[in-house]
Order: sequence, then structure tokens, then C-alpha cells
Amino acid sequence: MRKIHSGGFDHYVQSLRVVDILEKNGAGLNLTYEVRNGIIKHSKGMGKILSDSPEEMPDTLEGQIVRFSDVIAYVNHDLDDALRAEVIHRKDIPEDIASVLGKSHSKRIDTMVRDLIYSTLDASTERITMSDGILSAVNNLRGFLHARVYDSDKLTVEFHKAKNIVENLYRYYCEHVELIPNAIDVKNADSHGVLPHTRVCDFIAGMTDRFALMEFEKIFIPQRWTVF
Repeated sequence: MRKIHSGGFDHYVQSLRVVDILEKNGAGLNLTYEVRNGIIKHSKGMGKILSDSPEEMPDTLEGQIVRFSDVIAYVNHDLDDALRAEVIHRKDIPEDIASVLGKSHSKRIDTMVRDLIYSTLDASTERITMSDGILSAVNNLRGFLHARVYDSDKLTVEFHKAKNIVENLYRYYCEHVELIPNAIDVKNADSHGVLPHTRVCDFIAGMTDRFALMEFEKIFIPQRWTVF
């Protein structure tokens, strides 16, 4: 979406757009600065989890907890998904990661959460933190997932398929904006500067995987005739 949508696309920016503009039938939610700040700064890509830059870290402790929780959730779920899909096998997980974080889903979660709690309580600074050893292991796990899972040949093929679906849906709906449900709109559209391609982006960004596949099949795959 980032490459084909005018102005690019970042999921955390879109998340803020959802709560500010699209929710409540286009009226938006009246969220506090602290909540909005936590939303926009929860994501870090491959950047530092614990950054010294105030531009990257959430301003509140609650927002920082969300940032850490996001990492704890996705590294564990992505690792489990990769094991189930046999993209990797348990023996592939580096021993220096497994020995520190644990060799099961529940143990890894327990290790990370407990370390987050106790390290923060022991820290002299008023910020959420992890011990150097656990933080290093988590970063090593993130690096392992990128090298062996996200950038693997098997997933690269699937990513290209998914990219093709999103690109075709985007182009189709840019040419048929009138087919987008009325709910995917905002009140006083002119004041928000909502252009047709922005409505298309809102629509596709809100799709589940299953719905996107159904839409792609309905639009681009010939339907079988039923003969009675």
C-alpha cells in the first residue's frame, strides 16, 4: 500500500486516522493526547524498542508499556506461526535465544513480562525498561525472525501474492469508488480533504485477510455457473 497509495502508508498513522476521523460513522473519537500519542508511537519496525530519542518513545508509561507489549506479542506469535507452517523448525532457533527467553511460548512470554515488570521497578528512571540481557535476546529474536522468516523464500512468494491482491483491489476501487460502502466515509468530507484514493485506502486498510480474498475472487475470478 505504501508504494501505490499517494502519500504512502504507515499502519500506525492509519490507526490514528481511524480513531480521529473514521470511527463513530465519521465523527471520530474524542481521545486524549496521551492515548493518541501511545497509538502513533507503539510501532518501531526494526528500530530500537527502547530508544533514547523522545521523538520515538511514547510520552507516558502506559504508552511505553503498549510499545513493549507489541513486541512481546508479535515475536512470540510470529515464531509460533513460523513453526506451525514449517518455515523453520525448533532446532533452528539459536541456543543463545532459547536458553535466555525459554523454549516454549508460555515460557518466553513469562520471561519477557516478568523481566519488564521487575526491571522497571528496579530502575532509577521513570520509564518502562528491560534488563540488558533480556532486551538483547529479544532483539536477537527479532533479527532471527527477519532473516529466517520474514525474508525467507517461502514467505517472499506469499508476500508477492498478497501484494498483487492489494494492488489490484486498490486500482479497481480507485476506478469504482462508488462501490465502496457509505460507511467508509467521513462527515464533512471537504473539511478533511478526503480524496477518492484516500477513501479507497481506508476501505482496503480495514479489510480482514479473508474479506480481501473474497473481494478479489468476486471481482477478478470468473464465477462458476450453477446448472439446475
